[in-house]
Amino acid sequence: MIKIIFLIGIILIFYWFVPYLITRVFGIGVIKRKGSSTEVAFTFDDGPNPVYTPQILDLLKRHQIKATFFVLGSKAEKYPEIIKRIYDEGHLLGIHNFVHRANWGMSPWKVRRDLEKSAFIIEKITEERPIYYRPPWGLLNLFDLFLLKKYKIILWSVMAEDWRSNGGSEKVKNRLLHQIKKGDVVLLHDCGTTWGADEDAPMNTIMALNDVFNELSKMGISCVRIDEM
Repeated sequence: MIKIIFLIGIILIFYWFVPYLITRVFGIGVIKRKGSSTEVAFTFDDGPNPVYTPQILDLLKRHQIKATFFVLGSKAEKYPEIIKRIYDEGHLLGIHNFVHRANWGMSPWKVRRDLEKSAFIIEKITEERPIYYRPPWGLLNLFDLFLLKKYKIILWSVMAEDWRSNGGSEKVKNRLLHQIKKGDVVLLHDCGTTWGADEDAPMNTIMALNDVFNELSKMGISCVRIDEM
């Protein structure tokens, strides 16, 4: 029994901890920030959402900013018109997998199948196949490292914990303005219906970003898509 537990522990170390160490701690094989860049990339996870994503797109248009949206395949399938709008307005579409579930709890072939399914859905809407990928919670398993030949994995260097509504828009704004530096990849959310999130939280993000974009403009920092950094 002890040997079986020990063996399971070794397997989990290689399946979970080693990829975490490689990607999250050392940043090998993934993009967390671009230290040489003079710009900042704003990214939005968990959408599209019929209430909040259009408002974020309106805000980005007013400020003439391009961003990156890591969308769930299941929601892209449900709201193709929003995906089309994101694409038509010049933003970059990436994959956040088919549903918001950690790769640590799925088999390698399940992850790969859902990823390919999501890519197909997005390509069918936009006629362009996405190559950028951010796994839910940024968690990769060992076999995900073999995806590097086909996808560019994007993590982040700044997040404002905007999935929770406590603290309001001031919390989001203050965290972003205190943390953002040139070259950062900023993690935000345009949907609050995933596990652990507050459904109304994206409204705080929208309210905060109006001030954040104005301040970054005064500082001479441009906001671009991931592939433009």
